[in-house]
Amino acid sequence: MSQRVLTTESGAPVADNQNSATAGVGGPLLLQDQHLLEKLARFNRERIPERVVHARGSGAYGYFEVTDDVTGFTKAAFLSEVGKRTETFIRFSTVADSLGGADAVRDPRGFALKFYTEEGNYDLVGNNTPVFFIKDPIKFPDFIHSQKRDPFTGKQEPDNVWDFWAHSPESTHQITWLFGDRGIPASYRHMHGFGSHTYQWTNEAGEAFFVKYHFKTNQGIRSLSAEQAAELVGKDANSHQTDLLQAIERGVNPSWTLYVQVMPAAEAADYRFNPFDLTKVWPHADYPLQRVGRLVLDRNPDNVFAEVEQAAFSPNNFVPGIGPSPDKMLQGRLFAYADAHRYRLGVNHTLLPVNAPKATTAQNYGRDGFMATRNGSRHDKNYEPNSYQGPAQTDAALSAPLAIHGWTGTHEAPAHVKDDDFFQAGDLYRLMSEDEKGRLVANIAGSLSQVSREDVIEKNVAHFAAADPEYGRRVAEAVAALRD
Repeated sequence: MSQRVLTTESGAPVADNQNSATAGVGGPLLLQDQHLLEKLARFNRERIPERVVHARGSGAYGYFEVTDDVTGFTKAAFLSEVGKRTETFIRFSTVADSLGGADAVRDPRGFALKFYTEEGNYDLVGNNTPVFFIKDPIKFPDFIHSQKRDPFTGKQEPDNVWDFWAHSPESTHQITWLFGDRGIPASYRHMHGFGSHTYQWTNEAGEAFFVKYHFKTNQGIRSLSAEQAAELVGKDANSHQTDLLQAIERGVNPSWTLYVQVMPAAEAADYRFNPFDLTKVWPHADYPLQRVGRLVLDRNPDNVFAEVEQAAFSPNNFVPGIGPSPDKMLQGRLFAYADAHRYRLGVNHTLLPVNAPKATTAQNYGRDGFMATRNGSRHDKNYEPNSYQGPAQTDAALSAPLAIHGWTGTHEAPAHVKDDDFFQAGDLYRLMSEDEKGRLVANIAGSLSQVSREDVIEKNVAHFAAADPEYGRRVAEAVAALRD
């Protein structure tokens, strides 16, 4: 194979890529050295803004295969037939740390999945926990600020972390997940994934159902203790990336089985707690898991920046048969995720190969903006409606309408019979074995004991006690022992 010729970005051949042009031997550089200036200017612009959250991530391609008939619940084409396969791309991530952070840390994990369906891309943006710390998106910037680096010290501060949680009792359930045995997954392959939010499915008859997604790992759950994680971070800060990359390269393709919980829409209003509250799970006794299909990852990206860093997921990318619910956190993310990508990647980020539809073609009137590569021809109009056979609306709603009523304004969530912030955290605690409880308490105390303010400690201990009196007592005793 003949040697390829190195060129500038305009295609001109490069004569010397080892020496800059100078004014004589040993003289100053010349401004006319176009190749040098182009290389330095491009180098200065190689980095784009990292994600504020979920900055550190890994990704892989694969497919989703339907194994069970769910057409009674949704008309989504990619779920329409047993045996049907749809190409996918997934991005796993940690949440709080920066792009250069370590993988094996105590933090929720992002589980963002893109289905390249024949009706357009469907994005399911979830985590490895079924719940979250807050239930209203207006608190999200404050929550993340409390978890990120302090403006003065430049590092994560336990005072900030626990002070926010002390004023946010709805966090108790997620804290119990985070500091429990599954708080540090051994790898991305060995953890479950959840849609976390409540979504709406609509069938061909127009019947609406609310659903929750559960991706159960077929590799089995494996997690790390705090001591194991600290040792692993010292050996390989990129441990999760290493594991995922090498497993797929070896042909050990990780897989998950997708189940859903299905609630008829009419049952939501009278359910004993708010079914759209992101800090709560639906008990399986009320809504059992129903199998849908399996997700298999079988191909690594060729370029991490192009395909993982530039991958853009937005929960408002729905397809016919799937839509949003009144979940307030989901409603906030419908805007925030897409807006983040327009800021990071530009308004034309959907034209990038990893984000573009694969099983269909996007047809709309979006034009211009930075890096516009698909702007139409002389025959294509940039307005609608038109008389030139341009793309037109279908008049078919993607999902069933949601009934609304009442007055505009800032409202707390509607009260249900059992709407409190603690009972599910208590249920989770009581499900644990004695060893699991001991590790949970030790993990919480190890972090909470670093807080400088006694009142913040007391408020958090009160939350654990409200979940379960023994839970609160044991945390209080463990914190006191570490502070003596």
